[in-house]
Parts: sequence; C-alpha cells; structure tokens
Amino acid sequence: MNPIARSMGIAALILTGFALVGTGLVAITYSGTKDIIAEAQRAALEASLNQLVSADRYDNRVVEDRIDVVAPEWLGTDQPVAIYRARKNGQPVALFATPVAPDGYSGPIQLLISAYADGTLAGVRVLAHKETPGLGDALEERRSPWILAFAGKSLTDPSLEKWKVKRDGGVFDQFTGATITPRAVVKATRRFLEYFQNHQELLFAPTSPRLTGKSPAH
Repeated sequence: MNPIARSMGIAALILTGFALVGTGLVAITYSGTKDIIAEAQRAALEASLNQLVSADRYDNRVVEDRIDVVAPEWLGTDQPVAIYRARKNGQPVALFATPVAPDGYSGPIQLLISAYADGTLAGVRVLAHKETPGLGDALEERRSPWILAFAGKSLTDPSLEKWKVKRDGGVFDQFTGATITPRAVVKATRRFLEYFQNHQELLFAPTSPRLTGKSPAH
C-alpha cells in the first residue's frame, strides 16, 4: 500500500471512530435527559392549564388524563384535538381542550379552552395565531384583557343568540378596526361549548372515544 493510501485509510478510521464515539455520547445524553425533558414539558403544560383552573380544584394528574377527539365541524380542525380531564375524588371537575378557530383573518387561531363540568367557561387563551401585528394584539392576554371576558360565560349566559360580537348583535366586544378575528374566536368558543354540552358524558369517560359529529347551524 502506498503512503498516501495508507494515510487516507488511517484518517478514515479515525473519523469513523470519532463518529461512533459522538453517536454514543449523544445516545447516552438523550437517555439520561429524556425523562427530565418530558417532565419539564408536562410541568409547563400543567402551569398553562392551572392559569384557567386552579390546581387545588382537582387531584388527578390532568396532563395524563387525556383523550384525542376528531370532530372538525365542532372543533375547527380535521386533526385530533387534545382533551385533558380534571377530576377530584374521581368526579369530573373541568375539561381543557385545544380547538381551532379556522376562520381568523390571517389563518387558523389555536385556542386553549377550559369548561367546568356545569358548562361554565373557566377561561379561554390563544396559543398561536397569525393575525396582523397590532390588530391581533388583543388576542394576547399580556397585551389586552379582551380574552379574559370569556371566563364565567356559558351557553345560557349570554343566551345562545348573543354569542356574537356586538357588531353582529351579540355581547362580545370587537377590536378597533377588526371584526373578523374576534368573531372567529367567539364562534369557535361557542361551538366548543355546544360540543361539550352534547358529549359531556363521553368526554369524561375513562376510555378514549372516537367522537365525531356536526354542530347545529347558527
């Protein structure tokens, strides 16, 4: 073997060795930290949920009491929607859901909605949106109290026909210079409450139902 080929062979072996060692270190690091990362993610999710329903109101590990539901005409997406169930002494306390308002001005708006077992909203938050900066700021709790107005509302308070923005004859404020965005959030929240009202027993069931259905036309 000539010196050049021999040097190239040695270099290749060294590089292969480094690659194997690096891969092994990555695998060891991942194995040692994956549980820590997963627990941090669970804790972050629990913190978000507890902004809507205080942790002292339930005693189960709510992030582990989860089902995935497909009901596009009620929940705004044909993808599975995560539903987390809060219970105390085994009895239903509240649901947390992540439906979508599909008809935002600039695209779908991802929501986090929580409702107590009696059908009253614990609250609504916007997880993600693509609304125009400035006009869409009112969706964000840190910029505007608008989203907080949903807490305590239900399908009877206000009455169903009043689940609209004021411009459409309802009770919910619209944004200055923008009606489409708040209209989309109000509509998506109402549809979730309708779905919850009609499927509450199955949503709280210990099994994982494959729920579907069409919402009433309004």
